[in-house]
Amino acid sequence: MNTLIYHNPRCSKSRQTLALLQEKGITPEIIEYLDTPPDAATLSNILQQLGLDARELIRTGEDEYKNQKDAVAEMNEAQLVAWMIENPKVIERPIVVTAIGARIGRPPESVLEIID
Repeated sequence: MNTLIYHNPRCSKSRQTLALLQEKGITPEIIEYLDTPPDAATLSNILQQLGLDARELIRTGEDEYKNQKDAVAEMNEAQLVAWMIENPKVIERPIVVTAIGARIGRPPESVLEIID
């Protein structure tokens, strides 16, 4: 499996994580998830690899969340995943996925745990 990074080039942590991977000689497949969000099966798989439920991957500081907070509070896991795909800005970033697992690059060094 190739190394993937769900990346937002406007995010400093995402840029730092990408740079760290490149410094380690890894050329990841870059998925700009705001333009190309993962599908439900992919996001559910990433959540499983992260050991998180969907609610734990939501960026609660984003306006999209704040504007729909009450509705989001009532959603089940499948509904949350669908909502996150429709509103990819709320997905925590960056996420790095390798054959070993997945990690959120906050701090960027946390992705070193899943690099060969």
